Amino acid sequence: MQAATFPPVPAAHVKAVRGFNRFYTQRIGVLAPYLGSEFSLTEVRVLYELAHRDQPTASELGRDLALDAGYLSRILRRFENKGWMVRSASPADARQSLLRLTEAGYHVFAPLQQRSRDEAAALLAPLSAPAQQALTDALATVQRLLNPAPARTTSGVVLRDPQPGDMSWVVQQHGEIYAREYGWHSEFEALVADIVASYLRKHQPAWERCWIAELDGQRVGSVFVVRKSPTVAQLRMLLLTAQARGRGLGGLLTDECIAFARSKGYKKMVLWTNSCLGSARDIYARRGFKLVKSDPYTGFGKDLIGETWELKL
Repeated sequence: MQAATFPPVPAAHVKAVRGFNRFYTQRIGVLAPYLGSEFSLTEVRVLYELAHRDQPTASELGRDLALDAGYLSRILRRFENKGWMVRSASPADARQSLLRLTEAGYHVFAPLQQRSRDEAAALLAPLSAPAQQALTDALATVQRLLNPAPARTTSGVVLRDPQPGDMSWVVQQHGEIYAREYGWHSEFEALVADIVASYLRKHQPAWERCWIAELDGQRVGSVFVVRKSPTVAQLRMLLLTAQARGRGLGGLLTDECIAFARSKGYKKMVLWTNSCLGSARDIYARRGFKLVKSDPYTGFGKDLIGETWELKL
């Protein structure tokens, strides 16, 4: 097969791209220690991927980030030596190791993620609303033109604000999933309906948030942050459909909640779950949530153990 050929690129266009690169790398501080931390931009990006993926392999990270294998190996070895990352054998391929951030790793990463959000907001803040929209539209155009078959974002998922009809979907999915997977009866669906109704009636936009996750245009997940008190935020109704699991989406939704709560000045985040929900409990534990209370009870047609978890922000 003959290799594709392209017409010559005008020198003026090359100069324009190089000039923008110099301007933007200086503007966002890439040439200095990234985000005022001890990390390089590449190291922070590797941390980000480890935090948002579901136990990737080093080969996957190297491929997706286009990193030299030796360079990536040195980064991962450093993270491991610091206690920020652990490896486990892959059940699918004994030659590969699955990589996972530890609680200490999430503790290191969380403020970097928030600082990155804050710096992006500071970059946009001096612009008027129309100018912000023009800039973000221009960025989308750049990405679309340079990557016409765009690589999937984290897990290929889009997180968005709720739209009409989404809340009834949240109730329906909780009812169906928990009945099918745990045998819980309609009392649980009624509880979720009450929580959703209260959120809609009493929603405080400045202090509360809901995210709906979409995969290929289909709803696959949700999570809520509600105001429990002026200093305490509550994470509620983290949900993933079966097709969305294994993509790191549960962690991504939880991270969004934590970042939102921190940005609003909450001092603590709490949540209530059940001991049988192992995947969710693992997500919370890896992000530094602590189990502070455990109570057996009978509900939803089952004998269960309810748990209260807390995270100091």
